Amino acid sequence: MKNITYKMARFTRDLKYEDLSPETIDLTKRFLLDSIGCAYGGSKTEDVKIMLDLYSDMAGKTEATVLNSSQKLPMVNAGLLNSLMIRALDYNDIYWEQDPSHPSDIIPAALSPAEVLHKSGKDVIVAIVLAYEWEQRLCEFAIPGVRETKWHHATLTQIASPLVTGKILGLSEEQLVNAIGISACHNLTLGAVTAGKLTMMKNTVDPLSTQAGILAALLAQKGYEGPEHVIDGKEGLVDTFVNNKFDLNIMTDGLGDSFRITKCSMKAFPTEALTHSPMSAVIKIMKSNNIDKKDVEQVTIRTVARAADILSDPSKYDPRTRETADHSLPFCIAATIVDGTVTPKSFKEEKIMDPELRSYLNKIKVVADPDYEKTFPELKKAGVEIKTTDGNSFEIEVDYPLGDYREPMDDNTLYAKFDSMVTPETGKEKRDKIVDTILNLEKLDDISDFTNLLAK
Repeated sequence: MKNITYKMARFTRDLKYEDLSPETIDLTKRFLLDSIGCAYGGSKTEDVKIMLDLYSDMAGKTEATVLNSSQKLPMVNAGLLNSLMIRALDYNDIYWEQDPSHPSDIIPAALSPAEVLHKSGKDVIVAIVLAYEWEQRLCEFAIPGVRETKWHHATLTQIASPLVTGKILGLSEEQLVNAIGISACHNLTLGAVTAGKLTMMKNTVDPLSTQAGILAALLAQKGYEGPEHVIDGKEGLVDTFVNNKFDLNIMTDGLGDSFRITKCSMKAFPTEALTHSPMSAVIKIMKSNNIDKKDVEQVTIRTVARAADILSDPSKYDPRTRETADHSLPFCIAATIVDGTVTPKSFKEEKIMDPELRSYLNKIKVVADPDYEKTFPELKKAGVEIKTTDGNSFEIEVDYPLGDYREPMDDNTLYAKFDSMVTPETGKEKRDKIVDTILNLEKLDDISDFTNLLAK
């Protein structure tokens, strides 16, 4: 029997725009809109500036647009930079089943090569649907997820990303199999990037896996070979990750019947996903009970064990960097209490070190609730108790946060998020052109008309 990579390659090769439902197409545009917004916001971060300086010095073929920049770079490098911009603020989408992931990190694996090859908007829509399909299925097939056995989900992205670029390149089934093998055997990512004190690598490892997928597809196009058994063969992923059980049927059952993108969620806050339900609960409890920040005496957050472990270790009670602060549940709750919500501005250095906000950190206690483990990841439950200085106590429990696919952001909320990051960079006229182009993407004969619009 052929390895599973052949089944994945065949579906990738054969999927057509006509196979997609109107709901799938519309959702793909919404996620693209959200991702472009995140990219504009992320383009101003220090890690993106460093990466752009490096690749500008390296130069190379001026073929693919770097978003919100006057630069054009080789598609492999532009793909990395654009993925990093989407990821940099931790504001892009989230899918969390056995494993978490941000499928939009892979969108540049479609967009950059499509620009170079002058592919159509329909071609890009199909490739983005594949990015979500494979990334989300990969998040489901390891039990427990690879993150639970100390690996990062970029380990999964290395498998999905070459299929996305390979679709744009028009690779054959055999070439797609080789592309998976090339990428997937050299990008296993340690969980250290999201454990303890966080650094710029937290947002960089997934874009690096996206870049590796672009490179792998280009190599496969030229005849380079990779191991076809990299997932299910000798010393492949399944054989090597001995602390996980893998259900390979999840990767192929029902392919094309519906699409996983319909189960992906957006982020209402630019923070680690497991902070969102507690933050949503704090906002609801303070609004519904008219609690003023000065009256908050103590806050107890009940959440799943992995959130208590990852998001409230000692380093998270003294965050000094954006990367640690946006993965600190105490900081995110404190910011929510003080400001009523959390936005990218919450992670400016002056805000991270704000004495008023930091005065709340030790008032916040995070505990693991074993009952929540029973429903996770189907539900993203969180419970909050706020005790006030007058001796009163208020409690609430939520099943999932705003932005979850079961409680999706409405258009007004989505566009407000987009505008907050895009309009200051582009002005309203260009912003409107970007939005209109995305909403009518299937009408574009040449996607470079869109990517040129995203240049500075």
